Amino acid sequence: MLLGCLPGVAAAVALVLCAYGVERAAEPSSAAVTAREAAAHTAPRPPIVSRAAWVGDAGREQPPPRYDDEVVAVFVHHTDSPNDYDCAEAPIHIRNVYEGQTSAREWDDIGYNFVVDRCGTIYEGRAGGTDRPVTGAHTQGFNHRTTGIAALGTFTAGVPVPHAMERAIAELAAWKLGLSGTDPRSDVRLVSSNGRSRYAAGTTAMLPALAGHTDGFMTSCPGAALQARLPKIREMAAELQSRGPDAGHRQEKQQQEEAQEKAQDRAQGRAQGRNRSQSRG
Repeated sequence: MLLGCLPGVAAAVALVLCAYGVERAAEPSSAAVTAREAAAHTAPRPPIVSRAAWVGDAGREQPPPRYDDEVVAVFVHHTDSPNDYDCAEAPIHIRNVYEGQTSAREWDDIGYNFVVDRCGTIYEGRAGGTDRPVTGAHTQGFNHRTTGIAALGTFTAGVPVPHAMERAIAELAAWKLGLSGTDPRSDVRLVSSNGRSRYAAGTTAMLPALAGHTDGFMTSCPGAALQARLPKIREMAAELQSRGPDAGHRQEKQQQEEAQEKAQDRAQGRAQGRNRSQSRG
């Protein structure tokens, strides 16, 4: 620098301006802050088995995969297939799901982006790259900007959900949602693309960032047992993203919904009691 060659006053002014410039340059932009905050809540990529492990020679000719800009929500499903499989046989069962969807339903590929077996092994589902926002075919009306994770098995009411499976779903959701800085316990805005979903086409719906298939479509999937475990899976995913407790107030919302359900049950019970009294009279 040439400050040493300037007169005393000029040098002092130049030093003040220089220092101010350095201070201003050191202040992070809002974009940089946002990027750092998003990075602070990312999660590591869990191990994922390639689709080559299950598709074998059953692969069909298909069009190139489609992509969205990012993934802001996860839909959890079950495959509605047997639960009593040996985990070494999981690729066979995934292949059966694939063949059912591509043959009977004439889809171009398996609809789910990922499949998780009861031992917690994660398999790549739909082609296109596990680390990319591949447009799936898992939740009619809400396939865009979402990822479909299918639990291999059937998880209707009373069926235990293996802890290893829950953990793997949480790890996968934490990683995929972390890439867009999304809290697994938050609600996100998704636009329905199909009137056969729970929302008319073009409607903006507020849905859980980690949702069950039934949240977006009229179905019992992912089964009552797995749906009931989603609050716990959300918390595990948030913890994996190094988030603080109870962000997004989903726990409070869940408690409110449970209170409403109990109130409805009590009201129905009173109504049934009145009907029985009237029938006896």
